[in-house]
Amino acid sequence: MRLERRSDTPLALTLAAPVGAVALSLALAGILIAIAGAPVFEAYHRLFIGAFGSRLAITETLTRATPLILTGLAAAVAFRARLWNIGAEGQFYVGALAAAALGSEAGLQLPGYALIPALLVAAAVAGAVLLLVPLLMRLRFGVDEVVTTLLLNFVILLFVSMMIEGPLKDPLAFGWPQSVPVVADAMLPRLVARSRLHIGLPIGVGLAMLTWFVQSRTTFGLESRAAGLNPRAAAFAGVSLTRILISVACLSGGVAGLAGAIEVMGVKGYVTTDLSPSFGYTGIVVAMLAGLHPIGVIVTALFVATMFVGADGMSRALGVPSFIADVIVSLSLLTMLVALLLSNYRIRR
Repeated sequence: MRLERRSDTPLALTLAAPVGAVALSLALAGILIAIAGAPVFEAYHRLFIGAFGSRLAITETLTRATPLILTGLAAAVAFRARLWNIGAEGQFYVGALAAAALGSEAGLQLPGYALIPALLVAAAVAGAVLLLVPLLMRLRFGVDEVVTTLLLNFVILLFVSMMIEGPLKDPLAFGWPQSVPVVADAMLPRLVARSRLHIGLPIGVGLAMLTWFVQSRTTFGLESRAAGLNPRAAAFAGVSLTRILISVACLSGGVAGLAGAIEVMGVKGYVTTDLSPSFGYTGIVVAMLAGLHPIGVIVTALFVATMFVGADGMSRALGVPSFIADVIVSLSLLTMLVALLLSNYRIRR
């Protein structure tokens, strides 16, 4: 038996790969649910009800999907150009910290219509600068960015902890480790009254669609995809790999930083060390499930958010551990990798 690369992958097979991967992951997770002593179909019914069974459930699912769209987009953009950005978690926190510092009472003194865009831009710049550091180390010294971006996540988290226990500590938090809150004018408007759903959702969806347009309809998109598919051939064709990688790093890190600011300005209002339940790392899973496609990121982010939000309702109703959501997402990634292998290669005897 051997694997033979397909000269052309049929569109039907490309579309069926993620669907089959998700279906297989749900089937495998169903075995664990049955072992836990719960009826499988009832468990998945409760999971769906927990994510979409009420107005509150729907808005919470969409709210949870918003940062996943942005961190997934950050990973997809970078990976497509072979820039292995594992540091979206750190970029997320840097963007959140920039928004909290500049959006507090002692920060920028701007009216609301100017303050919100200024904070979003500042967060994007902070995330981009953080990713440029390991990229420049790769370009100048050949340092593997997988290692540097991953380790920077822990450095940034310690830096955030230092800031919220020191210069940015909220004096009204009764000793709780959190930053000063952003002013009311800096909070993002709500999409649905009496809910946490905010305009960060259309911002994330709009950025994903804009990224798809840039990647598929512009020279920069063509060059970035060429740099990812075959860097030597792209360089031979006259593409400046350094320029492309710097541009991609600014875009990827900027989107991850933007996710942090949107989470602060749309949901929390301040920064804590548990602001992100691994949004940056989960974004990598979202990007891989989407096949690094910007529009696919929207769908897979919604799927992952459904698993996490719905699992809480399933756990309360049937006593199934809510960690089953992590298992389903992990299985989806593994089965998706196998599906991608089979869609790009055929098995020959």
